[in-house]
Amino acid sequence: MKRSTSILVLIAASAIVATVTVASKSGPSPIEEKRAQIKRGEYLVTIGGCNDCHTPLRLGANGPEPDMSRMLSGHPQHVTMPAPPKLAEGPWESIGSATNTAFAGPWGVSYARNLTPDDMTGLGIWTEEMFVTTIRTGRHWGVSRPIMPPMPWFNYAKMSDEDLRSVYAYLRTLKPVRNQVPDAIIAPKS
Repeated sequence: MKRSTSILVLIAASAIVATVTVASKSGPSPIEEKRAQIKRGEYLVTIGGCNDCHTPLRLGANGPEPDMSRMLSGHPQHVTMPAPPKLAEGPWESIGSATNTAFAGPWGVSYARNLTPDDMTGLGIWTEEMFVTTIRTGRHWGVSRPIMPPMPWFNYAKMSDEDLRSVYAYLRTLKPVRNQVPDAIIAPKS
């Protein structure tokens, strides 16, 4: 009887060890997968140069530098832009503000949008589907006005769905910044 019990305990212990071993080799947990997705999104936002236009510049000790306290918050709402200067005929085609968040050219005037997850002024109410569709179509909210230059949406549209979902997941982790960016001014058609 004692031997039968010992054999049953050994079989049960072996089954538990086998189950734990299989479970541990079945892949990362959903939490680990989400962390990896966010890390990938951070990488893509960094190499994609999103901070170049969506994070305002400020004057630092060595010249213009990104104001990381306003990371990816777009054109500062307190910076009111005058009408852009007229460019002379020639090879110059566009002009940018000192914050590198406002741009003027033949398309009109465009402002870098707030990419933080603020519900009122950023991407807070955007769904993943809205974000992906916006980048794929080059249209604001995926259905509205065209995304204005200099945003290279046509390059980002070539990203895989997985990459775009990773960018969205990363943007959702940012500190929300309340910053109402002005609407674009679309130039009249000539």
